[in-house]
Amino acid sequence: MPTNTFCSSRSTASSFKRPLLTAMMTVLVASIGLTACSSPDSSDSEVNDTKVENNTADAASNVANNDAVSVATIEVGTVKGPVSLAINPSPLVVYDMTLMQDLAALDVAVDGMPSGLHLDNLHSKTQPEPKSVGTVFEPDLEALNAIQPQAILVGSRMAEKYDALSSIAPTLDMTIDTANIYESSKQRLHDLGALFGKSDQAAKLQGNIDGLIDETKVLTKDKGKGLVVMVNSNKLSAYGDKSRYGFIHTVLDIPMADDQIADARHGQPVSFEYLQKTNPDWLFVVDRSAAIGEDGAGAKAVLDNPLVAQTNAWSKNQVVYLSPDSYLAFGGYYQWMQDLTTIKDAFASAK
Repeated sequence: MPTNTFCSSRSTASSFKRPLLTAMMTVLVASIGLTACSSPDSSDSEVNDTKVENNTADAASNVANNDAVSVATIEVGTVKGPVSLAINPSPLVVYDMTLMQDLAALDVAVDGMPSGLHLDNLHSKTQPEPKSVGTVFEPDLEALNAIQPQAILVGSRMAEKYDALSSIAPTLDMTIDTANIYESSKQRLHDLGALFGKSDQAAKLQGNIDGLIDETKVLTKDKGKGLVVMVNSNKLSAYGDKSRYGFIHTVLDIPMADDQIADARHGQPVSFEYLQKTNPDWLFVVDRSAAIGEDGAGAKAVLDNPLVAQTNAWSKNQVVYLSPDSYLAFGGYYQWMQDLTTIKDAFASAK
């Protein structure tokens, strides 16, 4: 893999300044070494091996932001372990919509993306349009070889193609941990900021998410129990606190109307009778068909029946429809901002 080097804007200075730059580099390397050995604040800590990776990423990204001296590579934590990569890899290919949202918010150029995506917040509007490199399920190897990417970022849906993609370019599996979606997505945003020399901007974006979480939690406190259901055509499934929608319970502290929901990727199949019996105070709804662009009755029409009408949620108009992003780009920056705003507004309007 070719190695990119970040160069300072001072790199064209006269040769008599080179001793000074050498001295600065020596000091900086020592500083990075000390930083990598220091312990992060315990409130933000991950597992031990991730701490080391993150310290390395922080030090390198700060150098890039400060435009001081060059740093060749950075170590990024992934599902498959740490990966060393050139800072600001380009060309860049991304197959995961969660990562696309974060990179769009960071204004990072992406050279290749899948086609047929149903969200409009996956690409920075200030950057050139990316080329098609297949779908979120199947890569176009010919298109990838034509781009010759320096890095390929994948998650959930494309993770099973890791080996094939790794044969073309360094591939990072940055799948979000749905059982711990807040900490996992926070870590991913941090890592992307470090990798692309935008740690300060990543911190600001995380601050936006955290601020909205705090505002929403004030409103959700002691307002009743909630249940998350997905409507897929005329089928229903319920999701618990370890699912991609678990943040409603684990982050916003809304108690579960049913704490015995089986942990399954596609949720626990349920019926209208189940909704009536569980009787949630708040119903959080994901319309899968609408999210993936399928025709058919919408979630609201499917749920509009006598059994659901008997629930507290329906009778009090406390039904919250989550964004398509919650299904397609869960843990992404724009998903957080959209769904937190929707939930906050719904609870603010509750009587």
